[in-house]
Amino acid sequence: MAATAVLTPRDVATTHNYYKALDNDPPRRYVRVEPPEGKPDTNVGLDPRPALVHDVRGREADFSLDKNGFQYLRWPSVEKDFADDEVIKDKYYPEVEQILKEATGAKRVYIFDHTVRLRRARQVPLPRRGRAPPAVARTHHQRLAADPNPVAHAPLALGDWRTLDPADLVSIDLVYPDRHGTTYSVNYNGDSEIRWYFLGGQTPDEVTLIKCFDSETGETARLTPHTAFRDAGSPRDAPHRQSIEVRALVFDAE
Repeated sequence: MAATAVLTPRDVATTHNYYKALDNDPPRRYVRVEPPEGKPDTNVGLDPRPALVHDVRGREADFSLDKNGFQYLRWPSVEKDFADDEVIKDKYYPEVEQILKEATGAKRVYIFDHTVRLRRARQVPLPRRGRAPPAVARTHHQRLAADPNPVAHAPLALGDWRTLDPADLVSIDLVYPDRHGTTYSVNYNGDSEIRWYFLGGQTPDEVTLIKCFDSETGETARLTPHTAFRDAGSPRDAPHRQSIEVRALVFDAE
């Protein structure tokens, strides 16, 4: 990723990697499975483009899931062990279910997976989607309590839904050993640039809620592009961001 410069106290100039087609075939990525002979693992490339990311510190309450597609909350987790998947499911999942219900007013929450992340992503993605989900899919993203330091290396940038042109979304087929999935990537559009935000110095007590997909149409935000990015103001030896991401279906009715 290209070098960056800080333009204002917390507005960070950086580079985001957008979608780039490497051939004329439909976009596809093989995950934990060998591609057909003569085919690459993916025909999705990277298109690096400049981006300006704005710090929301001090005005976190201005952002909401339905307006922007993401939301910040302060929520100290009781669970501290994120090394054991079974402990996460038994102890941490109930916490996530509680906060999602409180934050959204949901009647039912179904958590279907989690990912512990120790390094940054390199491309602007959108969360994987189902064929026609009858609910709202949301991601709960929290720093690991085992790392008490504020995020200094590769913080998470979130794109405001209101500035995203749906025509720039690119559907990518994900081929797994036993199934197919779909995710979105984003084409760069210089005429309609996404406005990016991040929470500077995010601590383990601060949670990010991200809307993956909303079946509700109308004015409400439906999804959120997101990517890690390089902050030139962070020390070169700053530790990598460590976080846990939990994905859930959120239902408005029982």
